[in-house]
Amino acid sequence: MSTRTTLITGIGSLVTNDPGQGAGPLGLLTDAAVVIDGDTVAWVGPAAQAPAADERVDAEGRALLPGFVDSHAHLVFAGDRTAEFNARMSGQAYSAGGIRTTVAATRAASDAELEANLAGFVREAVRQGTTTIECKSGYGLTVEDEARALRIAAGYTPETTYLGAHVVAPEYAEDPGGYVELVTGEMLDACAPHARWVDVFCEKGAFDGDQARAVLTAGIEKGLTPRVHANQLTYGPGVQLAVELGAASADHCTHLTDEDVAALAGSATVATLLPGAEFSTRAEYPSGRRLLDAGAVVALSTDCNPGSSFTSSMAFCIAVAVREMGMTPDEAVWAATAGGARALRRTDVGTVAVGARADLLLLDAPSHVHLAYRPGVPLTAAVWRAGVREV
Repeated sequence: MSTRTTLITGIGSLVTNDPGQGAGPLGLLTDAAVVIDGDTVAWVGPAAQAPAADERVDAEGRALLPGFVDSHAHLVFAGDRTAEFNARMSGQAYSAGGIRTTVAATRAASDAELEANLAGFVREAVRQGTTTIECKSGYGLTVEDEARALRIAAGYTPETTYLGAHVVAPEYAEDPGGYVELVTGEMLDACAPHARWVDVFCEKGAFDGDQARAVLTAGIEKGLTPRVHANQLTYGPGVQLAVELGAASADHCTHLTDEDVAALAGSATVATLLPGAEFSTRAEYPSGRRLLDAGAVVALSTDCNPGSSFTSSMAFCIAVAVREMGMTPDEAVWAATAGGARALRRTDVGTVAVGARADLLLLDAPSHVHLAYRPGVPLTAAVWRAGVREV
């Protein structure tokens, strides 16, 4: 150990997500301790055997788990869609068209305003235990606005996603083919240097299968890895396309055929479920149980965005997944941590193991099960991000 070290001891229940370290898929340890050295985990084991460290934190029997990994969020935007939400809760159906309202506000906002909004949402997420967050563009829909969204996002996370193909830009309403050419050409050239991922909303009212394929393959040719908004509002080609192109994740996965489920189960593509969207649109929830029973890897994420899922709370998503989507508390916690890491193809987060990034969430509760057991209750006692205590 060469840097300042911190010993967290007296951990009543430790979720490691490493079955080799403890019981079950969560690798649960009791009466445990963790040592942080700089920005990484240096030691994990029984509290009675823990080495000395420069600083000591007594968990007092509370639960410690990996920080949440939120692998799907839309945080670079301006404006407010309260009126749309109010109308939807009063009976109006949800459609993808509301995105254009945010596009207008985002285009009109300054860089400073967009960054201030983003920074606020990141702080909000961290306070609730999220230590890794993905961030998409998609509310500019011009070359300049998409590129600036990714530049701003890259200052807060390495997990930046080019989503020029969110919906067809209003200027191209009568020429969607022309917009796809822009997204796969000049816009991609401007955005690729600031992004790790390429995404597309493959959905009725957004982009069809052929258009989505064009967007994703162009991104792949530029060195970006695909992920797909797939099968949210209707059955469609999104999941099959995601699997075919080796996408890291197919996100939403609400309307799945048996063939879709089988394709996910037989691939490395993670099914990322976003229960906040169904909650906020009164739509049918995806079945986590069906996917898990088939052998698919499942992640949970917030889909934080101003239109269809304006929440940054991974704990809320865990509670909804347990109550409405057939998942057990253990499965939901794994999906919100290790599952999210899989969806981002990360091995350094989502686990508490020697060499992993020291991203940790201490709950004001004796067990991770309280995340579902006590919905809506703020349970964050402390958060470490890359070894730095931020809460």
